[in-house]
Amino acid sequence: MAAARRIRIGIDTGGTFTDVVALDEDSGELVTTKTPSTPADPADGFLAGIEKVLGLMGADGDAVSAVSHGTTVATNQLLEGKVDRLGFITNTGYEAMLEIARQSVPDGYGNSYFWVKPPRIVPRDLVRGVEGRLDADGAEVGPFDEDGAREVARWFRDQGVSTLGVCFLHAYADPAHEQRMLEVLREEHPDAVVSLSSEVLREYREYERAMTTLVDAAVKPRLSAYVAAISERLRAYDSPPFHVMKSNGGVLSAAEVVHQPITTVLSGPAAGALGAALIAQVAGFDRVLTSDGGGTSTDVSVVVDGEPTLTTEGSVGAFPSKIPMIDVVTVGAGGGSVAWLSPEGALKVGPRSAGADPGPLCYGRGGTEVTVTDAHVVLGRIPPHLLGGEIPLDVEAARAGVAALAQQLDLSPEACAAGVLEISAWNQANALRQVTVKRGLDVRDFALVTFGGSGSLLLCRLMDVLGVPTVLVPPDPGNVSAFGLLTVDVKDDHVQTHVALADALDPAVVEQVYDGLTARAASALEAEGFAPAEHVFARTADLRYFGQAFEVRVPVAPGPLDPAAVAAAFHAEHRALYGYDFAGDPTQQVEWVNLRVSGIGPITRPEIRRHEVADRQTSWGDPTRAVCFDADDGYAETRIVQRTDLPPGATVTGPAIIEEFGSTVPLHPGFAARVDEHLNLIVGRA
Repeated sequence: MAAARRIRIGIDTGGTFTDVVALDEDSGELVTTKTPSTPADPADGFLAGIEKVLGLMGADGDAVSAVSHGTTVATNQLLEGKVDRLGFITNTGYEAMLEIARQSVPDGYGNSYFWVKPPRIVPRDLVRGVEGRLDADGAEVGPFDEDGAREVARWFRDQGVSTLGVCFLHAYADPAHEQRMLEVLREEHPDAVVSLSSEVLREYREYERAMTTLVDAAVKPRLSAYVAAISERLRAYDSPPFHVMKSNGGVLSAAEVVHQPITTVLSGPAAGALGAALIAQVAGFDRVLTSDGGGTSTDVSVVVDGEPTLTTEGSVGAFPSKIPMIDVVTVGAGGGSVAWLSPEGALKVGPRSAGADPGPLCYGRGGTEVTVTDAHVVLGRIPPHLLGGEIPLDVEAARAGVAALAQQLDLSPEACAAGVLEISAWNQANALRQVTVKRGLDVRDFALVTFGGSGSLLLCRLMDVLGVPTVLVPPDPGNVSAFGLLTVDVKDDHVQTHVALADALDPAVVEQVYDGLTARAASALEAEGFAPAEHVFARTADLRYFGQAFEVRVPVAPGPLDPAAVAAAFHAEHRALYGYDFAGDPTQQVEWVNLRVSGIGPITRPEIRRHEVADRQTSWGDPTRAVCFDADDGYAETRIVQRTDLPPGATVTGPAIIEEFGSTVPLHPGFAARVDEHLNLIVGRA
């Protein structure tokens, strides 16, 4: 009797398409596909993706051995500002915490007279205080006011506010007051969805901790309902292990992730960065920028030595999220981004997106606004269909919409469409500069990896704008995020604030904190089904020079603590980040701030296969479509090349359009693309 097949599936749900990659764990076969997302119920698109890929593999539902999922449910909710009514509970006297915030003016304004502070995530009238205080060591300064807490809980119940965040001063040191507040809420307002700062982010800095807690609360109802719906439907496949991608570069079981939904705010983008990092490293590129273009947004990150950089200072849209996450910058510049006119009459693109429903004008589903995809269709840069013909596009509807917008701008339709794409390219370029130039990195020292359904459409213009010498486009670029889901380990992060000057640091106390964090991480891994022998733990610490406001994270080696070695690593990392350090200055003391442990449950990664390369002819494709690369030059008959026809070693010189099932590469005049031994397109100037 033949052994049952074991198929592991990665599914990345985007705003427009749901991407699927399936791995046959015995043969190593990889199969990719896409299906339209279903915004009304994303679980429909998720299940449709499983059925479609199983059909392509000729497999039954009982072959599914595990499912890993990257979701943009939380990301898109925050990017589009769709935050439902929230309540905030804090200490009496600190109700204005969110209003005061950090008094910082965003980059680019310079003078605060020209900047208007955006609305708070919780309006002032939905903030309530409770008496009681802890000090920085967790000692009780004032007792918790139980009667006042009950009054606050009943007030929120009577106001119909059922999503609440709780952040009390110094709860990171002792969660007792927050835990008691939770018990009161359960008794007085049992329907409330509650997030506690001591469970979401056990670090100091009240404002950042409060904001992260409120973002967690904001996305919890929607994400919990979504995960529950998928888990229910997976029963049809014998309820295989179901993991959800986290922002930190790991996955966690769906049952656990609903208790910490904030960790999924960059779920899909994190998977994409990891998948692209692995593909680029195998191709011989260790320093790369990743650009993941979807229907709603473009996500960019930096990869050095094969690993995406991590941060705890990230944000999604206007909302800071101080959790461990792959350092991804997200901008509202995707294929569905809407082109619109400002009150001054200037052309703008994004961040609002038409999504999958109604979608761009060319989708023919009732869309009424011009999008980036419509501009590409009008200029002939994408075919009059998507997914190899599965989704026909209404080219005339796109032309009519672009013509109407062009008339308002007194431009030709071609110039208007080109302008939409130029603005979108600069939006993406500015995001890439944010993760490089603004951090002291020279963008010209990196290769660019473009992927996602729309990620490679503007790569030639990005090369011109940024000065990037090389662009790598992986095979099946629209499915790189889904592929990344099959490459990531189970990972759970734990943190504890422990502020101490290096001279006063007690290694025994630090080891005790690390032991406690490690025990929590081990318990989480055991709950995920990993035996103790499989556990891997990574220790890190956040350090700074005394008087600095922000920290630098450095690794802490296993075994007995060596503070001198950690300090040396801090000096080196500080120099790498900022160009200087105080390693030889005894007047500059090093201060420890946070201790961290990541528990890792390793998985087996799919193999990226190598193919034999031979010298190939450079003439591919036939002129089959009129394409406009420059509005002044108009349209010209252009070669259309099917990527599946290109063997390793093949070279295509622009102008040409390289098409495949889920993505398109418009190759402008003056550029050329070569197929390498791993079937990547390596694009450079001809």
